[in-house]
Amino acid sequence: MPEAGRSVPHASQAATVLGDPSVRTPHRRTGLLIVLVLGGLTATPPLSMDMYLPSLPEVTRSLHAPAATVQLTLTACLAGMALGQLAVGPMSDRWGRRRPLLAGLAVYILATLLCALAPTVEALVAFRLAQGLAGAAGIVIARAVVRDLYDGVAMARFFSTLMLVSGVAPVVAPLIGGQLLRVTEWRGVFVVLTAVGVLLAALVWARLPETLPPGERHAGGVGEALRAMRRLLADPPFAGYVLTGGFAFAALFAYISASPFVIQEIYGASPQTFSLLFGLNSVGLVAVGQFNGKVLVGRVRLDRVLGAGLAVVVLAATALLLMATGVFGRVGLAPVATALFVLMSAMGITLPNTQSLALMRTRHSAGSASALLGTTSFLIGAAVSPLVGIAGERTAVPMAVVQLMSALVALACFMGMCRPWNARGGVEGVEH
Repeated sequence: MPEAGRSVPHASQAATVLGDPSVRTPHRRTGLLIVLVLGGLTATPPLSMDMYLPSLPEVTRSLHAPAATVQLTLTACLAGMALGQLAVGPMSDRWGRRRPLLAGLAVYILATLLCALAPTVEALVAFRLAQGLAGAAGIVIARAVVRDLYDGVAMARFFSTLMLVSGVAPVVAPLIGGQLLRVTEWRGVFVVLTAVGVLLAALVWARLPETLPPGERHAGGVGEALRAMRRLLADPPFAGYVLTGGFAFAALFAYISASPFVIQEIYGASPQTFSLLFGLNSVGLVAVGQFNGKVLVGRVRLDRVLGAGLAVVVLAATALLLMATGVFGRVGLAPVATALFVLMSAMGITLPNTQSLALMRTRHSAGSASALLGTTSFLIGAAVSPLVGIAGERTAVPMAVVQLMSALVALACFMGMCRPWNARGGVEGVEH
């Protein structure tokens, strides 16, 4: 592994690959543009999820479906993103980053347009599944591109910078979604998402170069991809970081899935108020992520920072559960919103550092490693999503229970498998 803090590309990206003009090394002067494009790609999940959140109660009424069924539209999209990453990651290791990415964006645009035309909630669930499958390309390939270009502490800092760009999406998406409901119905949200997909595809086509030279691509097909994933999962710290990130994401997604009903139905807030609170929480996540990248990374071991972030998530989830069960008596929106803000802000430490620490453990098969990270997170999130609505729309207890249990499991995986007291774990990495 390169020395900590060296933000240089791998040797294979040091020069243009002769004979293949599609493979170009991003120069320093295009660095900001690369950040913006990769940020747009990683913004696909919050755009697809968060812009749609304020309209969930309206979808329930419009399609005459129960809240639990409408929440399956979130689950389907999340499951699609999970399974799609598992396929696209190895594909990008074999055929490069650009071709699978552009194909995925094209299907994403079509699926999103079909969501706007869905006549029933069952059709909407199916189209959301397709939307998630296609949108997975942006998530997994963006992480793989970062691994192509950076290593060590520099990679951790880049992920934090990426969070600044992609973090704009969860800030503005619910705000836009809430305002769109003033002038259109929920279908208009998907029309806007379709336009966003078209714009992102155009930027990728014009500005994102290939970062994986032919000499570093895998030609072994499905069998080689499965063997690479098996080697990755055989490394206990890598598997531990994958599970830690997955269950931390489950706590985050429990909030995403349940908060529209908790904030609007239980506490009587308007869609616009919910959007403002959601945006404020996203600002906290982005701000802490930048503090992580600019101040903590390179000064404090990533494992220690990650452990502190997980502890904060556990404390915030515990406070939410105590409030939801009435231990503190009847509480208003402000204390609940404060606890949710703390929980969301702590994700600015946990999510980028789990990704960095996991990817540090593999120099090769970055696409497969990124796919395992994303697939695990989205599958666990999809599994817990229905649980937050199991007791109906009038209680926040299921959301708080899912968040606390997910955070505790994440902390257990981190301590038991990653062994953060080992100074070598997650820093020097292993060859796969």
